[in-house]
Amino acid sequence: MADDAKWYAIHTYSGYENKVADSIRKIVENRSMQESILDVSIPTEIVTEIREDQSTREVERKLFPGYVLVKLAVNYDEDDQPKMSDETWYVIRNTRGVTGFVGPESKPVPLKEEEVLKLGVEKRSIEVSYEVGDTVNIMDGIMDGFSGVVQEIDLENNMVKVTVSAFFGRETLVELELDQVEPVTD
Repeated sequence: MADDAKWYAIHTYSGYENKVADSIRKIVENRSMQESILDVSIPTEIVTEIREDQSTREVERKLFPGYVLVKLAVNYDEDDQPKMSDETWYVIRNTRGVTGFVGPESKPVPLKEEEVLKLGVEKRSIEVSYEVGDTVNIMDGIMDGFSGVVQEIDLENNMVKVTVSAFFGRETLVELELDQVEPVTD
């Protein structure tokens, strides 16, 4: 069967996420396991905190405290289920701070592709065939079926801002994902 790669969630002691991720990265480097353990990630978000004195600061927070995501090379068994190598399982399972893989009875279960995309761990690259000022059709969401004019394209965040003349002739600025719109063809 062909080699593939899947994301897995591992559970850690609370507050040990960064230490676990760093330890796994060092092990990969020291044991030359780049072909088995492909990536390590801790999903985070930027949050603006407002203090008592009304000052603000931006803080990076973990989306899932106590969890680290790892992308592992897998093979498929006779039941067509993904299976990592015993060495990979052993290395991760015995990393200081790791309590186990997420899954029934700590049996590793890979994340689904949709889950990985929602977590923002992996980004799909989308080629955009429209530019600012072009008219586009909205193909998804509550504005499905409407047309609008592209105001801004943010490739890094996979977003496009479109002005839609929707309700009673009022223009509304909507923010959509890049693949939710397509250029109007003549």
